[in-house]
Amino acid sequence: MKKVMLWMSAVAMGATLVGCGANSGTASNNATTAASSSAQQSITVAADTTFPPFETEQSGQVTGFDIELINDIAKIENLQIKNLQTMPFTGLIPALQAGQVDVAVAGITIKKTRMSAVDFSNAYYKSGISILTKTNSGIKGLNDLKGKIVATKKGTSSVDLLTKSGITNVKQFDTIDSAYSALESGGADAVVFDNPVNINFKKSHSDVTIVGGLLSGEYYGIAVNKQDPGLLNKINDGLKKMQENGQYMQ
Repeated sequence: MKKVMLWMSAVAMGATLVGCGANSGTASNNATTAASSSAQQSITVAADTTFPPFETEQSGQVTGFDIELINDIAKIENLQIKNLQTMPFTGLIPALQAGQVDVAVAGITIKKTRMSAVDFSNAYYKSGISILTKTNSGIKGLNDLKGKIVATKKGTSSVDLLTKSGITNVKQFDTIDSAYSALESGGADAVVFDNPVNINFKKSHSDVTIVGGLLSGEYYGIAVNKQDPGLLNKINDGLKKMQENGQYMQ
């Protein structure tokens, strides 16, 4: 039911699941053990836990939509998640390239620049970037950000969008929570970031608002080490099965 509610919220915010869903199982930082089989493959998964509601850490447990999704895929495809490593977003792709992890989940936007370094699963979530600002800021859209201080998270699509839009006064933080803190303290005039995460923050902060509509449309995918095309096939197969059997709606 928790995932169904997330899906309903996603539709309301102009974001949708793409080609798959997930069931109502819970996630944790304990390894997921699939059915016993001699063909079982053990994998290490990396996640950035500063991306709620997709990844977050509560009471020492890593939870969120992406964590539940990769656990469900593991069960379907007879994969064993032997280790779940948390790290900053900027460390995910280097860790995959170095062979330190096999898979990364963190609401990672599928981009050509990243596809040269890692493989991506089929898209599983359609999102976009939005502007979050104080309710009385006078900011109404992207053009109003010129000359303002804008906060966002390092290494993300938001940085690319701001650069292309000629927004130069950008504060880049290791975590999106730090960007939100800058907005709250007056150290930034706006936060430009993934819309679902902005909405999640807005729910508990009545002094902020989202303005200007979505600035871009983008798709999230599961990143996989390029040296393991077989694993990529299994993840895509798991996504397809979840779509076809309606597991997400259970």
